[in-house]
Amino acid sequence: MFYYLLKYVLLGPLLRLLFRPRIEGLEHVPETGPAIIAGNHLSFSDHFLMPAVLKRRITFLAKAEYFTGPGLKGRLTAFFFRSAGQIPVDRSGKEAGRAAIREGLRVLGRGELLGIYPEGTRSHDGRLYKGKVGVAVMALTAGVPVVPCAMIGTFEAQPPGQVVPRIRPVTIRFGEPLDFSRYAGLENERAVLRAVTDEIMYAILSLSEQEYVDRYAAEAKAEQAAAQGLKERKFPRMPLS
Repeated sequence: MFYYLLKYVLLGPLLRLLFRPRIEGLEHVPETGPAIIAGNHLSFSDHFLMPAVLKRRITFLAKAEYFTGPGLKGRLTAFFFRSAGQIPVDRSGKEAGRAAIREGLRVLGRGELLGIYPEGTRSHDGRLYKGKVGVAVMALTAGVPVVPCAMIGTFEAQPPGQVVPRIRPVTIRFGEPLDFSRYAGLENERAVLRAVTDEIMYAILSLSEQEYVDRYAAEAKAEQAAAQGLKERKFPRMPLS
């Protein structure tokens, strides 16, 4: 109930007013039955904008940190995500990945839409990074189509570290559903999972026209953070006099 209150009364109309989203290819999203919506992830705002324009309810696998943050902000964020029916996912370790896949398959088993960001985390620089194979495992195991989605302009509206988003138009573009039935029964074949994931990422890339980086976003972010930390140790900021 709270999901629809947010979508149609509280948050949805406000988002449409502020961001004036241009929606392309919405007809590619199945009106009934299970499907995966796989998108790029540029901004915290993505969590709200995509559900706001879809005709159907969508459940996202959201990182567990959104449900355990400290202070009033953390409690409000956790309340929002839980009330909106989003599923917390622990992203540390292989067993955590398996748990996320099990949760996603439960959503698909109920005939619902599942939202997933194959990159595994937000892009820190606006580029599209290599996808993780969990999306392929779920698509092949459940035997469902994958609809690629590109969020365009949300990085500029709310880049990392920007708490209050800038008011500017964005585009949400959906592509034709990808059918992987030809790989039925091969969800345990690593090479097949990699091929399916890469096909999904290429479809997202074709829609978003981002620059592609053939490495995982989490690795690139960690490397950047380490380099920044080294720079600050070498050249500490001088106090203002």
